[in-house]
Amino acid sequence: MLTTIAVVIIILLGLLYAAIRILPEYQRAVIFRLGRAVGVKGPGLILLIPLIDKMRRVDLRTVVLDIPPQDVITRDNVSIKVNAVNYFRVVDPMKAIIEVEDYLFATSQLAQTTLRAVVGQVELDEVLSEREAINHRLQEILDTHTDPWGIKVSQVEVKDVDLPQEMRRSIAKQAEAERERRAKIIMAQAEETAAEFLVKAARQMADNPVAVQLRFMQTILEMEGPGHTVAVLPIPVDMISHLMQLKKNTGQ
Repeated sequence: MLTTIAVVIIILLGLLYAAIRILPEYQRAVIFRLGRAVGVKGPGLILLIPLIDKMRRVDLRTVVLDIPPQDVITRDNVSIKVNAVNYFRVVDPMKAIIEVEDYLFATSQLAQTTLRAVVGQVELDEVLSEREAINHRLQEILDTHTDPWGIKVSQVEVKDVDLPQEMRRSIAKQAEAERERRAKIIMAQAEETAAEFLVKAARQMADNPVAVQLRFMQTILEMEGPGHTVAVLPIPVDMISHLMQLKKNTGQ
């Protein structure tokens, strides 16, 4: 008699253990009753019918999915390796379990193929300079394709772009040439500005002869050394012309 009671108690405890589940706040349970989906339960304490109900746990937290490096040929025929990271979460646990066999694996494969397709449609310069636009396009495509699975893709970020050594050297030469071009343009603009100010100063001096004398006095340079001082006096061109004309007249 005692043995029978003990067996019954053990069976009841086993059924109770099989019927009770406790889910944390970030999880939901998709319940299948005799193979048919009957709803989503959780979080907290949930009860199942032993041997009849089956449960599939679904995590609702954001998943950080690393997309491994992909070999891609850009539109301008440059072979590169690109990797990225995908942020997504399950918003409909029922769809995530019923509509796709393994939503994590499916999202990973879809992200890899989408990354290759999007990067292959743009040129290398766009991959390097317009990464934000590429990220936004990747996010839109993935979100559209994963929506029937009950998944929301919140963000996709391209992390690294690995270039061949030959391409790196070419880009370095291009950047150096661009810097030289900008330097020459800046120097030319400086020369143009200086010439404009010189013309303006010459016009002002032509209108005021006294300004020429003042400027002449300011251009006297004193070169000091140990025990001596050298003064350099510039001679106006018109004075030299006058002396040469005087010498010519004297010679006649």
